Amino acid sequence: MKIAVIDYKGGNVQSVLFALERLGVQATLTADPEVIRRADKILFPGEGEAASAMRELRAQGLDQVLPTLTQPFLGICLGMQLLGTHSEENDTSMLGILPFEVKRFAAAAEFKVPHMGWNTLQQLRSPLFAGLREQDFVYFVHSYYAPVGEYTIAEAAYPMPFSAAVQHHNFYAVQFHTEKSGPVGTRILDNFLKL
Repeated sequence: MKIAVIDYKGGNVQSVLFALERLGVQATLTADPEVIRRADKILFPGEGEAASAMRELRAQGLDQVLPTLTQPFLGICLGMQLLGTHSEENDTSMLGILPFEVKRFAAAAEFKVPHMGWNTLQQLRSPLFAGLREQDFVYFVHSYYAPVGEYTIAEAAYPMPFSAAVQHHNFYAVQFHTEKSGPVGTRILDNFLKL
C-alpha cells in the first residue's frame, strides 16, 4: 500500500510518520502532485497558521490537486480546517472541500484559548472510530474550530459542541492530533488505513 503524507511545511509531519511506523507502515513525505495522485491513502497533517499554509499549498499547486483526489484522505488538526471554505484566522480562503467556515473560540474564564490538552469524543458516527467508545480521550491543540454540521462524524465540547471530526465522500479529517493521542489515536490511524 502506498501512503503519502503531504509536505506543505505545515508542521508535525515527523510525529505522523513515526505514528505510521509504529503501525508497521512506511509512508512517503511529498509535495509532488503525481506521487500524491498515485497513493492509495493520503494523510494531510498540519500545525500553524491558515494563511501561511494556504500560501504554501498554492505555491506548490496543491490547492488545485487536493480537491480532485478520490482515494481515502485524512486531514489532521490544521489539515482538517484547511478543508473548509473560509477561516476567521487572518480572513483566509481555504480549499472548499467541505462546507464549513472555521471560527475562533471565544475566551472565557474557565475556557482558555487555545483549547489545549485532553478532551473526550462524543457522537461517534463513522467506521473511522470502530472499536472506540463515547468519552474516549484525544489530544487537542487549537484556537479555531469547525462548527457542528451535516459533515460532522464526531464532536467534542469547549464549552459548546464543535466538530472533532468531519467527512465528505473520501475526505475524512480530525481536529485533534491522532499521533499524540495514545492508543485511541493509533486505533483511528489503523482504522483509516483499513478503509
